[in-house]
Amino acid sequence: MQETLAGIGGLFISAFISSTIAPGGSEAVLAYMVAEGGYKIEQLVMIATIGNTLGAMTTWGLGLLAAKKIPVATLLSEKKQKALDVVRRRGVWALFFSWLPLVGDALCFAGGWLKLPLIPACLIILLGKFARYAAIAWAFI
Repeated sequence: MQETLAGIGGLFISAFISSTIAPGGSEAVLAYMVAEGGYKIEQLVMIATIGNTLGAMTTWGLGLLAAKKIPVATLLSEKKQKALDVVRRRGVWALFFSWLPLVGDALCFAGGWLKLPLIPACLIILLGKFARYAAIAWAFI
């Protein structure tokens, strides 16, 4: 029982960290746990999705705070400036792609910076993260 909780807790932490500024390998952790076969796949996908979504929303919140402190978008790095332009053009639906490596964090940051509505942003991020983790789990069954 403790091993199961430790494994699931580790997956949650890995997924959370992977979706913030720090790099992580939650996909590898999920793939390993699915391939190992000692866990319910639905539970693993749910835990990874929730952890990764909470991490993304943390980055969204950092973008919101940054917009209050630094209102001039030109002070952002080039990567964040590009993400800001994409989110401006595509709106909240751009956040579906927050699971993408390298640009996903910047999209979430831009969503907060632009003060996109919290609930729709969270739901669309969750949907994208779920789709990614479900595909990874399916590939390693």
